[in-house]
Amino acid sequence: MTATVAEHRSEGALATLRRGLRLMPEFRRGLPLTFALALLATAGRVVVPVAVQQVVDRGLSGPGGPDGDLVRDVVVVCAVVVVLTAGAVYAMNVRLFRTTETALAGLRSRAFRHVHDLSVLHQQGQRRGSLVSRVTSDVDQLSTFMQWGGVLGVVSIGQLLVATVVMAFYSWQLTLLVLVCFVPLGVAIRFLARRLAAAYGLVRERVGDVLAAVSETVVGAPTVRAYGIRERTAARLDRAIGRHYRAQVRAQKVTAAVFVSGEVVAALANAAIIVVGVLLGVGGDLTAGTLVAFFFLVTLFVAPVQMASEVLNEAQNALAGFRRVLDVLQTEPDVRDPAAADPATARELPHTPLGVRFEHVTFRYAPGAPPALQDVDLEIAPRRRVAIVGETGSGKTTFAKLVTRLMDPTEGRVLLAGIPLEQVAFASLRQRVVMVPQDGFLFDATVADNVRYGRPGLTDADVHAAFEELGLGDWVAGLAGGVTTPVGQRGESLSAGERQLVAVARAYVADPDLLVLDEATSAVDPATERRLTHALDRLTDGRTTLTIAHRLSTAERADEVLVVDAGRVVQRGSHAELVDADGPYARLHASWRRSSAGEPQPTA
Repeated sequence: MTATVAEHRSEGALATLRRGLRLMPEFRRGLPLTFALALLATAGRVVVPVAVQQVVDRGLSGPGGPDGDLVRDVVVVCAVVVVLTAGAVYAMNVRLFRTTETALAGLRSRAFRHVHDLSVLHQQGQRRGSLVSRVTSDVDQLSTFMQWGGVLGVVSIGQLLVATVVMAFYSWQLTLLVLVCFVPLGVAIRFLARRLAAAYGLVRERVGDVLAAVSETVVGAPTVRAYGIRERTAARLDRAIGRHYRAQVRAQKVTAAVFVSGEVVAALANAAIIVVGVLLGVGGDLTAGTLVAFFFLVTLFVAPVQMASEVLNEAQNALAGFRRVLDVLQTEPDVRDPAAADPATARELPHTPLGVRFEHVTFRYAPGAPPALQDVDLEIAPRRRVAIVGETGSGKTTFAKLVTRLMDPTEGRVLLAGIPLEQVAFASLRQRVVMVPQDGFLFDATVADNVRYGRPGLTDADVHAAFEELGLGDWVAGLAGGVTTPVGQRGESLSAGERQLVAVARAYVADPDLLVLDEATSAVDPATERRLTHALDRLTDGRTTLTIAHRLSTAERADEVLVVDAGRVVQRGSHAELVDADGPYARLHASWRRSSAGEPQPTA
């Protein structure tokens, strides 16, 4: 990151805008013409004060008496300019809406993609609701401001500039008086803007907290009901909502202070103009028409200032969300795609079964934390089916995350087919290496759609054929709609074992060279286990396979077993060799055999 998150929270609005515009090229391209239209629109607004001045001083009070032709001509010109101004305002609004939506759609898409570029370790350190809020509600808040406050802001700036120039043309004395009246307000707004920035920064954080609490409660609804903790869960959500309410109220108090300051200064400016303008008129330095026109111009000048409180309110809310989105975008991924940095140096994996090499690999989940893996140095030959066993917390799953490069080693390196993983393009790695997680996550679509994530373009017939090849044709035929059966959100219309069957089919059609399996049979019924075991045998045939084995029956079928204890590989060999040797594996296996005789098999 170019700056810390704390520094970004305290940065000014202009600094945030400069930082954001660098990441929004679509918005930069649309700004010049939009501002030109805004100036044209606001320039048309001063035609009425000018017309009033001309009508009063020349049309009604001219040396030759009232001049009807002049009045008519001025009115016609004024009407034409007003129509042109309306057209410019329409074009500016349409252009601003289109430009902001294009830019924000790009920003939302880049933020979403960047979240997926961040490592699993980084994502686990963030609350999912907070990450989601940055891509959704924070960008929505920015969109709302740009399409409402942005229009007002652009028009107001133009209106202030044009009104000031015309006022100065009519009377530099009164113009200076107006500016002096508003200097204290400018100082006050600068001070209050900093307080608003801090207040709305907290509001956007609280929005993320509420979304996180809501999403966690919805996802965990079965657990909430099962344990009868609805009241406790509701109280937790109420606390998050209460914190958001209090943060919003504090922000609105500051907003009210800005609004009141603007009203007071505007009233003082109008009073001063009346007094000084009349004195100048009495002294012959100001005509009646010019004084009347000046009151119109002051109204044009004051109106944007009076709107400033509402615009500032929305602006600080939007900027707070903008900073959160930019902080995500400018978080450097700790696992980087070499193809993104330098496509010329990124390497491709060969389309053959892959050998795996760990060279003195150590991994820690946090600086100073105990190593999850420590000085692992081993090689796995291609086409070998290897089971990794060990007690819970021994480091088994860390193997899987390192081989699939969901994380990078703290020390040492991992190689596939002799190529260091940090040199392999993500596109090649994800194509040739597939991980089947234990939970068998499915998307809210049909069975066929979920399988097609492994290989886009497959027909429903191709998907059905894949199930047949895995020996699962009878199972999929028994579903209500076959491969077109909807699975529901997160696959909840299927059982845990059925979700795993779909996940295995998805991995099968992807046709990887290296499979990493987080034991799929650890929480399924015996009938589904038999189906899964048969399907996995077909899936792993001829491929290099690393299986995180929770049941030691998996280790019995493997070509080789790695025993992990406290982050170290303490034993290695075939099941037959290790079960007869004195060591951790023999003890694990004996314990598993005893428990499986009369109780459900324990995880290892």
